[in-house]
Amino acid sequence: MIQRKTRWSLAPWQTTDEEKAKELAEGLNLPPLVARLLVQRGYKEPEAANRFLRGGHELFHDPYLLLGMKEAVERIRLAASRNEKIRIYGDYDADGVSSTSLLVHLFRGLGYDFDYYIPHRALEGYGLNRKAIELAAEDGIRLIVTVDTGISAYDEIAYAKYLGIDVVVTDHHEPPERTPEAAAVVNPKQKECGYPFKGLAGVGVAFKLAQALLGRPPLEWTDIVSLGTIADLMPLTDENRIMVRYGLERLRSQPATGFRALAEAGGIELPGVTSTAIAFGMAPRINAAGRLDHAKRAVELLTTEDYDQAILTAVGLDSLNKERQRVVESIVKEAELQWLDKCEAAEAAGAEAPPVIVLAGEGWNVGVIGIVASKILERNYKPVIILGIDEQTGMCKGSARSIEGYDLHAALTECEELLDHYGGHQAAAGMSLHRDRLAAFERRLGELASQWLTADDWIPKTAVDLVCSLGEATIETITELALLEPFGMGNPSPRLLFQGTELADKRTIGKESKHLKLSLGSGRRLLDGIGFGMGTLAAGLQPGCRIDAIGELSVNEWNGQRKPQLQLHDLHFDPESESSFPEREQFGVIYQQLRKLGEAPLPGLPEKLSEQSGLTVGTIQLMLDVFAELQFIEIRDGFMTAAASPRKRELSSSKKYREAKQKFEVSHRSAASIK
Repeated sequence: MIQRKTRWSLAPWQTTDEEKAKELAEGLNLPPLVARLLVQRGYKEPEAANRFLRGGHELFHDPYLLLGMKEAVERIRLAASRNEKIRIYGDYDADGVSSTSLLVHLFRGLGYDFDYYIPHRALEGYGLNRKAIELAAEDGIRLIVTVDTGISAYDEIAYAKYLGIDVVVTDHHEPPERTPEAAAVVNPKQKECGYPFKGLAGVGVAFKLAQALLGRPPLEWTDIVSLGTIADLMPLTDENRIMVRYGLERLRSQPATGFRALAEAGGIELPGVTSTAIAFGMAPRINAAGRLDHAKRAVELLTTEDYDQAILTAVGLDSLNKERQRVVESIVKEAELQWLDKCEAAEAAGAEAPPVIVLAGEGWNVGVIGIVASKILERNYKPVIILGIDEQTGMCKGSARSIEGYDLHAALTECEELLDHYGGHQAAAGMSLHRDRLAAFERRLGELASQWLTADDWIPKTAVDLVCSLGEATIETITELALLEPFGMGNPSPRLLFQGTELADKRTIGKESKHLKLSLGSGRRLLDGIGFGMGTLAAGLQPGCRIDAIGELSVNEWNGQRKPQLQLHDLHFDPESESSFPEREQFGVIYQQLRKLGEAPLPGLPEKLSEQSGLTVGTIQLMLDVFAELQFIEIRDGFMTAAASPRKRELSSSKKYREAKQKFEVSHRSAASIK
């Protein structure tokens, strides 16, 4: 038996949804699977679906709908008219670097007198700080424009005002109860802000500021917007989707100097660049600057026109990224040992392991602890806080990652009396506190987890879009799935469930047989499946058995051939469910139920009949295949229709029936001989 690794959560699907999908498929000339996915993601009307698929800059919202935008534009233009020097104040992550770079391009193009400042991650920490403000005053700065930061800097902005410096805040993080008394605050998440889309990244807010100042959307900088938006895990819906799509097109056809150099250093093919390449190829190298050195190196890369300088900088960032990987692996090993000690101590005391993982170490590089937290979460599936301790002061700087159901920002708010600073989102956050408060901090976080989370919340969940048939997994349909790109947060690559699918063949591939290669289906209709790191499952599978599989469809190109392929995420196989081959009478019972239904949407039908009859989903799927071959039913465009007056035919005249029965008999004879 092969158990599921995760909870499978199949999105609901109604008869009305099937009808809507049929309308979309016909009206927009789409494959049925693509149409069903659009409906599943909320685009049920042709107009909405068409906007999602093909919408352009005409769908951008008016930037002046953002609360504070009018005041921000007026103050910046006033500074320009007075020849005041402006300082862009950014952040050291990829979103902050992108935001800073975009405003550098903007202010340079407008001829403003400006410079930029990004705090050093290890020496200064996140956000506005007094020393940086004092330095600005010494440099004659009269206006600071923040990007991707500032919404929580109430005291720092008050201090800037005291020193004669105005501050325009542009940010996208969750606002605290008390927002800064700045010259302007632009953040779509402000309670009073009526902006239609709340999911902008910091660089998205900077883009809207640029749009307001220029009087047009600056599409030439959407490549930078794509980098920050994807790296900061913002939802690729609404304006973000449009900006990222434009950005990807620009990277493919007209890449800027810095991006060309970054791609060359990282081995990224720009003509076919995707959101995945940005997330896992470009963003880590941009982030490496702020993690191990200084983020200004990344800004220099994204704002230079000199290719020689750009390639030197990009190669340097690539080297930093490799060093970052080594540092991360070292800290992960130490953190895992520390967590093991905590678990063993809890067991010795007769208690359960802590529900929230809080680990701290002296000398841990605070620039990479967020990555460490993500890796620890992947291995343990619990909320994780990783903190680096300053040996001299005892102060801890931490980074947190969470699981579904545990809101980090809300949890930190409940612990604010223990913290010096904190901020972030539901799934990721940062904080600082003294090491003396760590025990109380861990205890309080654990109490909140026990209050908020149910037993199911501790099991990873795999969200599944739709049930899919092998017949839909064609090259043509998979190619059309690209219409739904770019994929990312809020618009993930479709995860599909293939139920009761016959296994034609299986083998292991790769070094030490780590990976699993499957052929699903029968006869000429076969779908290759590849499961990375799933090689150990091969021993539990036999050709002829029926399995449930979740994965993502793609096209595998090899030796000039293009074939559909399913990248496997999870498998389920229960040999007990196939302990007997269905009797003729059972076929009859299911057929009568189908005749009573007359017509029904195919997705969910096997599950419904399985629940009513007690037969497995795999057995029901076999029966449907046999009935379709014998023309007792017709399956077309996602619907099952029972034939009004079918010709009488024996089950044994069905090739699928004979093959399935023969394979069942062979596999059970083999199993008996093994026993």
